Order: sequence, then C-alpha cells, then structure tokens
Amino acid sequence: MGRFSEDELQAVVTRYEATRAAALTERDEQLRAFHAAGWRPVDLQRVTGYSRETIRQALRPEVRRATNLNRRRTSPQPPADYRPYGDRRPYVVAETLDELHGPTGGTVTLPRHLDWSGHAEYDLNRPARAASMYKVVLTEASTAEDLHTWLDADLLRRLWPTLWLPPQLRQRWEDAIPELAATRSEAA
Repeated sequence: MGRFSEDELQAVVTRYEATRAAALTERDEQLRAFHAAGWRPVDLQRVTGYSRETIRQALRPEVRRATNLNRRRTSPQPPADYRPYGDRRPYVVAETLDELHGPTGGTVTLPRHLDWSGHAEYDLNRPARAASMYKVVLTEASTAEDLHTWLDADLLRRLWPTLWLPPQLRQRWEDAIPELAATRSEAA
C-alpha cells in the first residue's frame, strides 16, 4: 500500500464526489436558465451534445431524483430464472462426423446467412483462415445442412483443439461426438 493511507484515498474520492455533484448542479442550473430564456430542449441537445435524457433530467430535477432512486432499487442480480444467452442459443450439432464433407482447400466464400461481415472469403490453405471459417460456421449454422456443406470431418478434427468457441457450443459438440473431446486432450 506504500506511503498513502486508506483515509487519504477515501479523501480523494470524497473530494471528487463533492466537486462532481457541485458541477452537475451548476450545469443543470445553467441549462434551466437557457431553457427559461427560450432555448428549446432540442437546441440544448444539439449545441451541448448531451442526450435527450440528460437534458430532460437537467430541466426537471424531480426526474433525475426518480431515475436515481429507481437505479438504486434495481437489483444487480439477474432474475432467478435467467439463463445466459449461450445456454439458450440454438446451436446446431452434427449427429456424426461422417456427414461432414465440406471443402478442404482453396478459397471459399460463405453465404450471407453464415457470414455477414463483408469478409466472407476464406483461404482454407491458410490454417488461421480455415480456423476462422470453422468458428463462423459452427457458431452461425442454423441447419445440419450448413454443417454438412461447409465443414470437413478430418479438418474439423485437426482444428478442434485450437478453435476458439463458446463453451456451451464446445460442450454440446463434445457431448454428441466424444471423439472431439479426445482430440483436445491429445493436443494438451
């Protein structure tokens, strides 16, 4: 902790909070004065660059108080029945690797429903680009046909240990095809 104490650090934070609150109050008073002089909220927004909500709260302090009070009441915890997106995402998994007969070399351009990035062209002769394409197909495929068309079983086996995938997707594939989990442990 060095030569500074916790009290000194707390004093820094307290001074900041005090000056911040004073500056906010002064700014809001000035914005209200401009508004009273005929400036419309939209003009205040345009000139200051503040959002519509910021201007609304500056012109009506009771709105800011209510907003801040509601923020304090909001629980930082998700609801009890909340499931992360990765757990709800409908990833498609092949039934067997034998079904995967996609391209293994050359340049491939994925269709827009799989890759809408504008860089949907992949040189499969470059391992990094092949891995990128496999990640895109695995995460974005909406049908088994997408998997059959764009993935190759042997190439998937080789790339699997190094692919950067969402944990839920990886788990679903390894549960369905234990052989893939084995390739990961062999690579380690």
